[in-house]
Amino acid sequence: MSDQSPYEKIGVSEDASFDEIQEARNRLLEKYGGESNSREVIEAAYDAILMERLRMRQEGKIKVPERIRFPEMRVRSIPQAGLTPNQQAPEWLQRSLDRPTLTDVLLPGVCYLGLGAISLFYPGDTEQVLQLALVVGVGVGVYFLNRKEGKFGRAVLFTLVSLIIGLIAGGLIAGWILPLLLPLINLTANQFSTLLTFILIWLVSSFLR
Repeated sequence: MSDQSPYEKIGVSEDASFDEIQEARNRLLEKYGGESNSREVIEAAYDAILMERLRMRQEGKIKVPERIRFPEMRVRSIPQAGLTPNQQAPEWLQRSLDRPTLTDVLLPGVCYLGLGAISLFYPGDTEQVLQLALVVGVGVGVYFLNRKEGKFGRAVLFTLVSLIIGLIAGGLIAGWILPLLLPLINLTANQFSTLLTFILIWLVSSFLR
């Protein structure tokens, strides 16, 4: 067997492709893998073929696949899960969005839940109660936004914008949704706007930075 060429030891022809050589080598290793001498002969023949192919490549006689010249490239890159660059959110939105902890969501949520309950059920002059609740709600929003990033001006701006949007949107929506809710719960337009504003400020204070 020592007089055989490396190709004969592997069991392939000299013009065999790399895949054919590798398959023949793997078959022999499976068959004789338990015999150390046979395994050494197979691996030595395989290495000799690779070296000859590299030499021929350097001489310009053949084109060697990249996986022969650089075996480490055989490891397949695992595609990363997630969004492709074209599917990702705009950069300005990524900078503004936060990944809050459960505490960052629950604490302001409890505050606004309490303010919402007061706005709905507190007896007396409803309008004054709503105004006071909105003032407290703005303060809560500013506090929790500033607590996360330490940017007071940004916290005030985001909270005031949320207040304005909530009141305007609540007033517009109340006109057509309140008639549907009246059989279930007695709400005024101002109460509805206040509740919607609290929800919006809670979302901003929890999920924006």
